[in-house]
Amino acid sequence: MPGMSFTAGPFALGAGAPRAGFAAALRTGATMDDLGMIIAVTAGLGLLVALVGVWAMWGLRRRSIGVMLAVVMVVSIAATLAGVVAITLKMIIEGEVRDIVLSVVAVGGLVGLGVAYVLARRVVGESRRLVAAVREPPFTAPSGLPAELQTIADTLEEAYARERALEGARRELVAWVSHDLRTPLAGMRAMAEALEDGVVTDRATVERYHRQIKLEVERLSALVDDLFELSRIHAGALRLSRARIGLADLVADTVAGAEPLARAKGVMLTAEAAEPVPVEADATALGRALGNLVVNAIRHTPSDRAVVLRAGVEAGMACLSVSDCCGGIPEEDLSRVFDVAFRGEAARTPTREGGGAGLGLAIAQGIVEAHDGMIGVVNDGPGCRFEIRLPLVR
Repeated sequence: MPGMSFTAGPFALGAGAPRAGFAAALRTGATMDDLGMIIAVTAGLGLLVALVGVWAMWGLRRRSIGVMLAVVMVVSIAATLAGVVAITLKMIIEGEVRDIVLSVVAVGGLVGLGVAYVLARRVVGESRRLVAAVREPPFTAPSGLPAELQTIADTLEEAYARERALEGARRELVAWVSHDLRTPLAGMRAMAEALEDGVVTDRATVERYHRQIKLEVERLSALVDDLFELSRIHAGALRLSRARIGLADLVADTVAGAEPLARAKGVMLTAEAAEPVPVEADATALGRALGNLVVNAIRHTPSDRAVVLRAGVEAGMACLSVSDCCGGIPEEDLSRVFDVAFRGEAARTPTREGGGAGLGLAIAQGIVEAHDGMIGVVNDGPGCRFEIRLPLVR
């Protein structure tokens, strides 16, 4: 190329030299000192640009992610340009070749900045689309987002769904508890006023009123205990005192505690625990969970029918099951049985007498899960079967 020359330390390439000689000179002419100098200058400039970029990122940390992404792209391109310019200014390349190299580098830098701009706009636009979806309830995850934003959107949608379900359960619980508190309180108030005003004077009626008031107080006390236990479970404050226990002993204690209720209802309560099954558990808490299942089964089983409690080992896990004759649970309700305040429909709708507040199964689930176990229910024969599975002691 006319007028072009190339110098590099001890060698020079004239204007009339062939291209092959030029390439060979580039490959072999530069000394190690020149190479070391180029690396040092490039590294120094790159470090300086990186420090400026970090400082800019820190100052813009509260700005849009698109702005920070643009800064990252500018820093990367600037570090590359700094190295190329350092090589050029070292006078390894002169004349039109230098101009061509700098022009190519400039074009490459502009292309990189353009790509950074387009990418930043894309990220900012999709982020704003996600924010707009969050601000417009009910939240529905938008589609077509980048993978990371799509993951966030899907997670938010699941969280919103859980929140709506919990809010619905909370409202239902408040409604049930308000009803269960208002009804016995109204009855006790009426009986207390009758006793106070002397409306009731015969001894038998007075004693009956006293017994009824005591019974209602005990029921309200049990309801308050259930609410307190449920609040501890939901708050993660349930503390277990684990020890090695046998399920046969747990079953025997549960049957002994539920026998009076079964006898009063006319339900036959039987237990089957043929082999010793050791588990590491809090006997009081696990006994309460199992007792809730048994009481629930007795309440929903007609007179002259049976409730069977079994303990054994299945699939390498300790298994407790409670089978009743309730007539089964509708398929659409199976997934809601352990929800707070769920009382069921049809065959499982309890009567006012002996009906619970719908907290027993939710408490049982919380206790079992705190023991690293699983609880579930299936329709089986004339009723349904609740199962608790716990890790065996090795």
